[in-house]
Amino acid sequence: MSPAVIFNIHLALGYVPWLLCFAAYVWPRLRSMEPMEAQRAIATLHSFRFFGLVFLIPGVVGPDLAPGFASFAAYGDFATGLLAMLALLLAARPAIFWPLVVAFNVVGVVDLAGDYYHGVVLDLPGHAGQLGATYAIPILYVPLLMITHVAAFYLLARARRRQLAAA
Repeated sequence: MSPAVIFNIHLALGYVPWLLCFAAYVWPRLRSMEPMEAQRAIATLHSFRFFGLVFLIPGVVGPDLAPGFASFAAYGDFATGLLAMLALLLAARPAIFWPLVVAFNVVGVVDLAGDYYHGVVLDLPGHAGQLGATYAIPILYVPLLMITHVAAFYLLARARRRQLAAA
């Protein structure tokens, strides 16, 4: 099997255990929480996305990792992480917290979708070895991030529907 095929299998299967775990353990808990607490839990996970800057460190990634992929991934993760941290820091101010929750989720989804796009256009599977130590990020971490973004948007919509129904 070629490295590109293995990488693509890893990408696809990376979602399976996270979806199983999320459905069994995380989703029931998030749904039962108050909306702000559920979003704070999701923001806590995403606050670690500053780590995406590792894509810019020579020696951690190979010298032939496409700069178009590395910089987009790095700065998108960094921006998402900072927005998530700001949301956590300002949770006591709902008028600021909620727009930051929306912002970090929108920026985060755009980042991940852009990473997938750049990965296809720049043939990341064909150069998977250039990911070096960061190989685990798209395989293990990105699926969880995408799943929690979807959950965050669902919870935001559910909270909005409840507000409208109460009004």
